[in-house]
Amino acid sequence: MKLSENSLIVLSSRYLKRDEKGNTVEKPEELIERVAKNIAEADKIYKQDSALSEKQFYRVMSNLDFLPNSPTLMNAGRSLQQLSACFVLPIDDSMVSIFDAVKYTALIHQSGGGTGFSFSRLRPKGDIVRSTMGASSGPVSFMKVFNAATEAVKQGGTRRGANMGILRVDHPDIKEFIDCKVKEGEISNFNISVALTDLFMDKIGKQDDSYNLINPHTGKIAKQLSANKILENITRHAWANGEPGIVFIDRINAKHPISKEIEATNPCGEQPLLPYESCNLGSINLTNFVNEGQVDYDRLGEIVDIAVHFLDNVIDMNRYPLKQIDETTKKYRKIGLGVMGFADMLITMNIAYNSDEAITQAENIMKFVDERSKKASMALAEIRGTFPEWKNSKWKKAGVKLRNATTTTIAPTGTISMIADTSSGIEPNFSLAYAKNVLDGKRLYYVNKYLKKALGKLYSESLLDKIIIEGLQNIDIIPEKIKKVFVTSADCSVKNHIKIQAAFQKYVDNAVSKTINMPNKATIEDVKQAYLLAYNSGCKGLTVYRDGSRSIQVLSSRESDSAKTKPLERENILNGFTEKLKTGRGSLYVTVNVDKSGTPIEIFTNIGKSGGDTAALSEAIGRLISIALQNGVSLDKIVMTLMNITGAQSVWDNGRLIKSVPDAIAKVLKAHFLNGKILGDGKTLYEECPECGGTLEFLEGCAVCKSCGFSRCS
Repeated sequence: MKLSENSLIVLSSRYLKRDEKGNTVEKPEELIERVAKNIAEADKIYKQDSALSEKQFYRVMSNLDFLPNSPTLMNAGRSLQQLSACFVLPIDDSMVSIFDAVKYTALIHQSGGGTGFSFSRLRPKGDIVRSTMGASSGPVSFMKVFNAATEAVKQGGTRRGANMGILRVDHPDIKEFIDCKVKEGEISNFNISVALTDLFMDKIGKQDDSYNLINPHTGKIAKQLSANKILENITRHAWANGEPGIVFIDRINAKHPISKEIEATNPCGEQPLLPYESCNLGSINLTNFVNEGQVDYDRLGEIVDIAVHFLDNVIDMNRYPLKQIDETTKKYRKIGLGVMGFADMLITMNIAYNSDEAITQAENIMKFVDERSKKASMALAEIRGTFPEWKNSKWKKAGVKLRNATTTTIAPTGTISMIADTSSGIEPNFSLAYAKNVLDGKRLYYVNKYLKKALGKLYSESLLDKIIIEGLQNIDIIPEKIKKVFVTSADCSVKNHIKIQAAFQKYVDNAVSKTINMPNKATIEDVKQAYLLAYNSGCKGLTVYRDGSRSIQVLSSRESDSAKTKPLERENILNGFTEKLKTGRGSLYVTVNVDKSGTPIEIFTNIGKSGGDTAALSEAIGRLISIALQNGVSLDKIVMTLMNITGAQSVWDNGRLIKSVPDAIAKVLKAHFLNGKILGDGKTLYEECPECGGTLEFLEGCAVCKSCGFSRCS
């Protein structure tokens, strides 16, 4: 099993077994053995040879040809045995249903899963509740209850819970829902999406664009709104901070093989599910199937067969958090086989991501995976029987006996693609190189392995610095043939992003997780046109993210550094605080004193025994920061200089990864004075990874850190 340095970091921090003291007690090979053995056990239910399956499962995972979703890697063969990534829970218009759902959500989050909901059945705000003659508070108010419950579970020390909240566009409270995350930090534990109907979309662009809002409690028309104005409102908010997303709910149901209505999706939107269904997902690493510039379809087909078998076994081996989920999942036995490494695969084939040839490859590959997965599911059905509700499905009408109601999904692969050392899902590479400062003043570089090989003799750290700062396309000495193939998300047009998504969606049962990255200069009209193109191209939904739109805070009120030449006068008495942190060198005490305006003016640090080198260096850092602050150096520059400097031993402190004494000081300053944000380009504060301090990338409908594997949706 060949793993990159970053793969080992991710596995060690998130997947491998640890003892009570937090020490890793499992090797990567042992993890694969554990998962393969556990999942193969399901074969015994059907009187099949589990030993043969165990060998096959071990081979495809150890070769990094296929990996299941993170919960399966983490929990298979361990006490939790919860193997699903996400679930959808129903919410009906009653207090009992609402608070049952709150309870079930807490249990699911405690088990490491995410949850999706539709709030469309709840009566609108102000509607009379006859049992009390009071007024309903509406869907958004109850979303805040779920958000608070999620926060409480998260604060209890478990993995962060992710939620998706969906409201139909014809719900009377749709305007309040669209506006509910205008204030940054509001309902922070939710992604939100508007369920757009075909009737609504047909009104867009027309002069007579009024459509009906329907009270779900009475079924009567509440009022009418302008479809064009509602879409403009959605696009304005998405332009501002990436939310809400959109799902085309009628298209989802038209393509659904079961004659029951889908109302919600999982947190990233790629898996529309019925109430109490679960996501059982896995992805094939496409970079492993290129031979002399061509896709090796024979070997790819073999892996698809094994992956379908694996995922069907997951359904039986899973210990579901609720009885209802166990029963419903086994009724339909939906699996979601997808792909990762598409962008890197194109590079190995000398194909540009932003080309028509890439779109053709996307269609060809996914068509093959989808058709082969159906054949594999049919083969399983011959041995194990069809899924129990097959008789009530479209597959029965078509005369196709399948083991699984659905077989394909393009899911987020943020952390498993890091383990496989390949590009995420079907996304283009977000960046080709990045660097970190380490303790001795050197820079540690991470570079796309294919780019490093392509650069050959041109490769150098100074060139990497230029690529990081200027972008590969702007460097003259790099040959055009390299520039053509090594494109990033920023080099791709919105139209190209959507065409790739649509190409995959054409041959995917469920949906596609992808972020349509837009440049900062993109307009609200650009977002609107993206939505219309997605609808007309056959997509089931869309998530957009305009570069720099989330966590923006222009520091226009701050004076320029050059203007602050007069040292600040220190008062005799200052207020401040002291924070204690764990570091690899022991407990560090950081004292920060502030002036009357609350601005930090001096730093004192204390660590280890008096007279030690570590204590002396930490004291020196504090004194230098104090001098810098008192002489007009901006706090954000100080934080960025110290952030992520890596020492000999990193440690975890209350959910934060502390890499060194300087990194610890930076994290204290950032948390208290920069609102948990870090400086990006000198003008804008971008969102940072809450665990390692790296910059979050917005892709696959989620925020992911490529430095440590953190994902907001896991």
